[in-house]
Amino acid sequence: MKSFPAIKKNDMVKIISGIYKGKIAKVLFVDKKANTVLLEGTNRKKKHIRPNQQNPKGGIIEIEAPLAVSKVMFVCPKCQKTSRSLKRKKIKSGYSVRVCRRCGEIVDKV
Repeated sequence: MKSFPAIKKNDMVKIISGIYKGKIAKVLFVDKKANTVLLEGTNRKKKHIRPNQQNPKGGIIEIEAPLAVSKVMFVCPKCQKTSRSLKRKKIKSGYSVRVCRRCGEIVDKV
């Protein structure tokens, strides 16, 4: 199974399919094994919970559900354009950083 190293936590991504199509959201969590991402404020699902110590009444709460990585595209913080993938580039200090394919700017903070 192919992993997607281009998208990391705290990146901004644009959703390209589904009911949230066109929305830009921040990545909260990346699951590399399942190839899914958890986005802030999108893909909300309702969950029924029983009464417990933290919630004595129980009820229905809304939680964010994971979304497939193939349904999102990376948004470059510099040029604000979307890209399916990023390039890897070695810099002078020996680190490998992510680079935007559109503008050529370094995405990672070193």
